[in-house]
Amino acid sequence: MRSPWVPAAIAAGVVVVDRITKLYIQAAYSARDVTKVIPGFFYIDHVENPGAGFGMLADSQGIWREVLLVGVSVVVMAIIAVMLWRPGAGAAQSGLMRIGLALILGGAAGNLWDRIFRGTVTDFLQFFFGQWEFPSFNAADAMITIGAGLLILDLLLTGHKEPKG
Repeated sequence: MRSPWVPAAIAAGVVVVDRITKLYIQAAYSARDVTKVIPGFFYIDHVENPGAGFGMLADSQGIWREVLLVGVSVVVMAIIAVMLWRPGAGAAQSGLMRIGLALILGGAAGNLWDRIFRGTVTDFLQFFFGQWEFPSFNAADAMITIGAGLLILDLLLTGHKEPKG
């Protein structure tokens, strides 16, 4: 896991899976098509989201929304890239942290691709829990969430603390 190529391969794999799933949904489903996979629990729901995660900023208009969403994505991806590939980073980070960062980087890159080249992000996974509907999301969003979970798990397992002094 110390190799710089492992996080790069993970991030690239996330982008590939994300692109394939989104291209399939775009080709096989028209906007707002819904397929019941597990009735009352899991649906495929093709949504084109012009906003951020879970539809935030979707109703905002103008160039500032695009600049904000693309800019934040680029800054976050740059910070993660520095964390993963600065000299000595592999030796200072656990495997969980590197995997988590790679998943977040790949997910951010997948959604950024949509945002830059299409102006919207394709979401299609929708879950219901009783009467509660979880907003539609995609493979990139799922990997970002899993990556964040791995970072939290790493923090809990390794007991990272601020140095005293």
